[in-house]
Amino acid sequence: MHEPVRKQDKPIRVLLADDHKLVRAGFRAMLNSLGGIEIVGETGDGREALELIHQHRPDVALVDITMPSLTGIEVATRVAAEVPSVRIIILSAHTSEDYIARAVRAGVSGYLLKNADPVELELALRAAINREMYLSPSVSAQLVQDYARRIGQASDPLTARQREILQLIAEGKSTKDIAVVLNLSIKTVETHRKELMTRLGIHDVPGLVRYAIRTGIIRAE
Repeated sequence: MHEPVRKQDKPIRVLLADDHKLVRAGFRAMLNSLGGIEIVGETGDGREALELIHQHRPDVALVDITMPSLTGIEVATRVAAEVPSVRIIILSAHTSEDYIARAVRAGVSGYLLKNADPVELELALRAAINREMYLSPSVSAQLVQDYARRIGQASDPLTARQREILQLIAEGKSTKDIAVVLNLSIKTVETHRKELMTRLGIHDVPGLVRYAIRTGIIRAE
């Protein structure tokens, strides 16, 4: 059984927006299985998603990147300006840098691929309610490749432990994978990542990826 995402009395209020009913059904089932979640609304239309966000003020909105009326990016941009308390997690099948960069610029709290492992949904929700960002590991890997191609390498060595954690994150390893590699609990890995971000003054995964490339921790192939 999953430990509820939120342990307090009040559940996380989530709005689900995707124009494919089967996809919505799948995410609805995963959300219900997590515990501590209340789905306050569903829609397959971008403009209606924005209206429902204004109406229900959910804690988190899971928003498809491509929807009729308004795209998920446009919804995220509007929400950041009009209802900044609501956190947006983009649902997408796209891993291109353009889509990811536009989402990050729009102020999203997460970029989750639709073929992601269910544990990633839980990690993304936890990150969102903690005002952090979560990117699917393959998205991080794509950023590594794109930035490495354009920016190149630099040298700025860290301690062995910092280099180890940062390299695994930048290589696109999931929290679960890192936990296995380092023989740590998922919670401990999440703590290490938070401490690393604090130490470097970088508060999102794309920033860590850029730092890893810039300091030579990740090398372009």
